[in-house]
Amino acid sequence: MTTTTNDTTTATESTALAPSYDDETREPGFLADTWNVMTRELRPMLREPASVLFAMVQPLVFLALFAPLLPDSSAFGGSALQWFVPGIIAMTALMGASMTGSNLTLEINTGSHERLLVSPLRRSSLLVGRALKEVVPMLAQAVLIVAVVTPFSFDLHLGGVLVGLAVLALFSVGIGSLSFALAIVSEGQDWLFWTVQQTLIFPLLLLAGVLLPLDGAPGWLRFLANLNPLGYIIEAERALFAGSWSFDTILQGAVAAAAVAAVGLVVGLRTMRRSS
Repeated sequence: MTTTTNDTTTATESTALAPSYDDETREPGFLADTWNVMTRELRPMLREPASVLFAMVQPLVFLALFAPLLPDSSAFGGSALQWFVPGIIAMTALMGASMTGSNLTLEINTGSHERLLVSPLRRSSLLVGRALKEVVPMLAQAVLIVAVVTPFSFDLHLGGVLVGLAVLALFSVGIGSLSFALAIVSEGQDWLFWTVQQTLIFPLLLLAGVLLPLDGAPGWLRFLANLNPLGYIIEAERALFAGSWSFDTILQGAVAAAAVAAVGLVVGLRTMRRSS
C-alpha cells in the first residue's frame, strides 16, 4: 500500500515537472523563423568572408575609373568623391540585392527549396529572412568603401552615413524580395532570371544618375529619371553623406525606399504562397 502511494506521488510530481503537450508543439514565431533563415543564408558568407572583399572589386574599379573624370566643382558640392561615393554604395546595394534570387534558383534545381517549403518555417519568413541577408554584406561593403575614400577628399559625416545606410537597407529588402519572386517565376528557366535582372539593373543605375549627373539630359530622359525611385534614394544619400539634413530630399528618398520595400514584400509574399 505504501509502495503504491509513493509511486502515485512520484508520477504526480513527474507530470507536474514535465512540459505540457502544448509547450512541446508550440511553433516559433515569425521573428524566430526569420532569424533562422537569415543565419542559414549568412553561414556560407561567414565561412568565406573573402567573398565580401571579392564583391568589392567592381565598385572600387568604378571609383578608380570614374571619379577622376568628375571635376571638383560646386555642381558636386565641392568634392567629386562626396558626390560619387553615395551613388557607388547605392549601386552595390542594388546589385547585391538583385542577386538574391540567384541562390534560390540553385536551391530550386537541387530540390533544397522544396524541402524548405514543407518545413514548419513560415513562407513569409523564408522570403524576409533571405531579403534581410543581403543587408549584411551591403553594410560591410559600405564600411569598406567609406574607409578607403576617407583619407582622400571625402568628408566623413557619421550621422548622415548611418541614416543613409538605414535607408539603403530598407531599399535592399524590397529589391531582394522582388529578386526572390523573379527566381520563383523563372523556375526551370534560369535564363529568364538573368535576362530580366541584367536588362533592368543598368537602366535603373543610369537613370538614377549614379555615374553622371542628369542635369543636362534631354527632356525624355529626365522624365524617365523622375519615375525611377532609385534616383530619389541616391539624392537623399548624397545629401546625408555630405552632412546636409535637407528634410524634403531625405523624406523623398525614405518614402521611395519604403515604397520599394512594400511593393517587393507584397509581390514576394504572394509569389511564395503560390509556389509549390
